[in-house]
Amino acid sequence: MKTTEKGWEFHSVELNRGNNVLYWRTAAFSVWSKVSKPVLVRNIAITGVAYTSECFPCKPGTYADQKGSSCCKLCPANSYSNKGETSCHQCDPDKYSEKGSSTCRVRPACTDKDYFYTHTACDASGETQLMYKWAQPKICSEDLEGAVKLPASGMKTRCPPCNPGFFKTNSSSTCEPCPYGSYSNGSDCSHCPAGTEPAVGFEYKWWNTLPTNMETTVLSGINFEYKGMTGWEVAGDHIYTAVGASDNDFMILTLVVPGFRPPQSVMADTENKEVARITFVFETICSVNCELYFMVGMNSRTNSPVETWRGSKGKQSYTYIIEENTTMSFTWAFQRTTFHETGRKYTNDVAKIYSINVTNVMDGVASYCRPCALEASDIGSSCTSCPAGYYIDRDSGTCRSCPPNTILKAHQPYGAQACMTCGPGTKSNKIHSLCYNDCTFSVSTPTRTFDYNFLALENTVSLAGGPSFTSKGLKYFHHFTLSLCGNQGKKMSVCTDNVTDLRIPEGESGFSKSITAYVCQAVIIPPEVTGYKAGVSSQPVSLADRLIGVTTDMTLDGITSPAELFHPEPLGIPDVIFFYRSNDVTQSCSSGRSTTIRVRCSLLKPAPGSLSLPSTCSDGTCDGCNFHFLWESAAACPLCSAADYHAIVSSCVAGIQKTTYVWREPKLCSGGISLPEQRVTICKTIDFWLKVGISAGTCTAILLTVLTCYFWKKNQKLEYKYSKLVMNATLKDCDLPAADSCAIMEGEDVEDDLIFTSKKSLFGKIRSFTSKRTPDGFDSVPLKTSSGGPDMDL
Repeated sequence: MKTTEKGWEFHSVELNRGNNVLYWRTAAFSVWSKVSKPVLVRNIAITGVAYTSECFPCKPGTYADQKGSSCCKLCPANSYSNKGETSCHQCDPDKYSEKGSSTCRVRPACTDKDYFYTHTACDASGETQLMYKWAQPKICSEDLEGAVKLPASGMKTRCPPCNPGFFKTNSSSTCEPCPYGSYSNGSDCSHCPAGTEPAVGFEYKWWNTLPTNMETTVLSGINFEYKGMTGWEVAGDHIYTAVGASDNDFMILTLVVPGFRPPQSVMADTENKEVARITFVFETICSVNCELYFMVGMNSRTNSPVETWRGSKGKQSYTYIIEENTTMSFTWAFQRTTFHETGRKYTNDVAKIYSINVTNVMDGVASYCRPCALEASDIGSSCTSCPAGYYIDRDSGTCRSCPPNTILKAHQPYGAQACMTCGPGTKSNKIHSLCYNDCTFSVSTPTRTFDYNFLALENTVSLAGGPSFTSKGLKYFHHFTLSLCGNQGKKMSVCTDNVTDLRIPEGESGFSKSITAYVCQAVIIPPEVTGYKAGVSSQPVSLADRLIGVTTDMTLDGITSPAELFHPEPLGIPDVIFFYRSNDVTQSCSSGRSTTIRVRCSLLKPAPGSLSLPSTCSDGTCDGCNFHFLWESAAACPLCSAADYHAIVSSCVAGIQKTTYVWREPKLCSGGISLPEQRVTICKTIDFWLKVGISAGTCTAILLTVLTCYFWKKNQKLEYKYSKLVMNATLKDCDLPAADSCAIMEGEDVEDDLIFTSKKSLFGKIRSFTSKRTPDGFDSVPLKTSSGGPDMDL
């Protein structure tokens, strides 16, 4: 059975012959909601059994006006009945009752909480009347003491202008949409200039009448039946919640959009799924626990709650991204109190919506015209959008490509400033729609450069937090699915909601809600709690839709990954941190959710490694908005390079020397380059060089000896010639004759007259030669005369 929030639905089951046991069990529950929302069963009818043996009287508040009735009818409002009645009794004029009542209540005195105001449609003169009306059903009395009267109606005021994209007709002063190709600011329509196109959508900011594509009603908070009442009333510059039959009624406002007409650049972007967006400005004024719900439905399916605001909220805006081009319904539901009490105590608690803006609406209207590219012409429009990844030059109107590693922040952008630079460690895809990381990273330090390759971590991994328990003791887990770098920017993690599909054969149901993201979370209810073979996965939430950047810094774009959340890094290698953001903006997370994945080198944990949550925050988050994970793996270590090993050189053995390369300890890298092969070289030992030295010394000694002998012989000849010259000078009274030549004459005996005083050794002669030198610089040589006289030194 599928639950619904649109009222009562019927469900039938074929029973088997014999004994049948029927039971109802709820398979889903809300972890976030503080107020329980029970599943209500109003009627159980079983056919095919034996005829009953007795008739049962109708209970009070119902009646049966015919014999043989199979059911009892409810008494209408302002009437009552007792047990077993065939008709209902009217209440006295001073009393009232609701439908199906067994008693009547005394009408209280009317107060200002029993009426509301509204505006009439504009008349031919462009004026509207302020009208006061009693809230229906009217349960108060104007005749009692102290009762207030209904204020006088009819005060006329000027009608507010038409909403952008509409113009006011002359005949009826009503607002009509401008034709396609034109625009307006709420007055007259103007054609878009050449080279521009209308920015179609819906922009409601003036509320004189409810737009034709919007409707309002009231849903009872007691029996969940729709009442034929108006839940929201127009009030000029805003629309507000009217007075319901009871304070716990749901005041419903619904906007239906048939489809969307996104630019061509949106259709080419397969990852950024934004087709359009709806933005509304609202305010709640509450004295008790009021709630405002915003719900979205597709193709007339059941609305899914998107966001809830509790209590008083100041004037603020909210934006929802539309990712599918289909018929969409947007519903606002306001409940003054969740207590099941009848009456109107808190009618002054209201919700106001000031404006609603929906972009790229099919058959919408335009409040302005935007320049478009002059590259081509599209069928049915004056121009087309630029190709994906191109922006429009405002001066020339031509399409120009964004620079590398930049993305376009908006479709149909204008000017180079629309190209936003990607974050660190990321690059843009071909159509410049998103930034992604290809599972590689590089960071430089003063000493070296670290290169990383995370391809071993590219597959999706799962992680479950610690068990949690509901107030009734039911166990559940928060289950996380992570994909670190995706596939060229394509998000890989998928979280599903299979609550309604547990009993449906596989392949027959296409209503499962699933979310695709970098990181997503789901609530898992184990099989022992559900009673099924498989566990229940519910409430999928996206935690990471966009990769902001990859860096070793702890803060990026306002997101911080505190180091104290995890145990310190022991190896001295900085952690690589992946930063993500989600598109979902919630009441508590005004900037959306963010996620950080801290990737840490751990050589003892082979790929894919292990994931862990902060020890102080067992569910991955300490505030509900920022989620943190630690991924330890050997694949997270930097790639090995030449700086991670060193050489060991052996001694020279037998003329061979070996060089061996080993990793530095502790080894802080993985993959990358391998160790070089052992290198063998030829070397010279110490014995060889000793032999060379001895040989060189011996040769030097021999050379010196030969030179000494040569110079000694040379000196001996000079000594003899000089002594001969001196002897010839002493022959005639020591007067030197004029000599024609100092050479030895022919026939002279060299050995005859050279007489040494004594025999001397070679070294002695050298010593005497060097020592006997007169003060005037001449050598002293002993000579013996031929006459036998005494020796004399010259």
